[in-house]
Amino acid sequence: MEYIIKDLENAFDMEGLEDVQQSAWGYPDRDLTPASLFTVHAHMGGVVCAAFVVGSSVPVGFAYSFPAMYKGVLVQHSHMLAIRPEHQASGLATRLKLHQRSRAVAMGYSLMTWTFDPLLTKNARLNLGKLNARAVSYHPDWYALRGGIYAGLPADRFFVEWDLTKIMLEKAKTAPSGTLVLEADSKACATMPNLQAEGVLLIQSPRDINVLKAQNLEAARTWREAHRVVFAHYFQCGYVVTDLHDTGEQTFYRLELL
Repeated sequence: MEYIIKDLENAFDMEGLEDVQQSAWGYPDRDLTPASLFTVHAHMGGVVCAAFVVGSSVPVGFAYSFPAMYKGVLVQHSHMLAIRPEHQASGLATRLKLHQRSRAVAMGYSLMTWTFDPLLTKNARLNLGKLNARAVSYHPDWYALRGGIYAGLPADRFFVEWDLTKIMLEKAKTAPSGTLVLEADSKACATMPNLQAEGVLLIQSPRDINVLKAQNLEAARTWREAHRVVFAHYFQCGYVVTDLHDTGEQTFYRLELL
């Protein structure tokens, strides 16, 4: 299937982005970002771009960012990237981020920021491995979301920095190496983290949190609770999350000192 990515400005074109959100995340209406806000930011220094199947006018995915102040620097903060389920794993996420990057660089930005859920590891390889961004802090309950894909778990987030001045080189996929800080027990629950570890660190995360939630919600909650402890500790110690290792059966975040 062939896709095209376009910048959106017309208010009526924005309405389809509400449908994409609902399709991708199952949010109730109260949690959807409205078309009117996309329109405002498209005209006031933000980036609103959407992906379409060639020949169609119905958006199948989009990326959305706006100007923000972060650590005293003006950045583009990427608030959303959503793709309809039937068009996921198509390479569109990477294409949308690269389009967003190109627009931000053309506007003079050197840094883009965004957040993502550490338990949704399918996003982690894109953000950390392909785009070569890094997670620098952990935020419990970043959003007050309890519906859709977040039913049963708080909406915690990594905060990500993407240096737009560096040449973007995808990291090679490698086997996990480092000191294991957090892993699963025989019941798929998170174990107590080892907060004394140093050097390159590995923190396990469920490979598919949605499957785990459906099978054992209490086990899924142990991962959220353990991640809150271990990531907060090591971010405070100066570590950043630089990649996700996927063995095919297990996934591990890689942490390194700045």
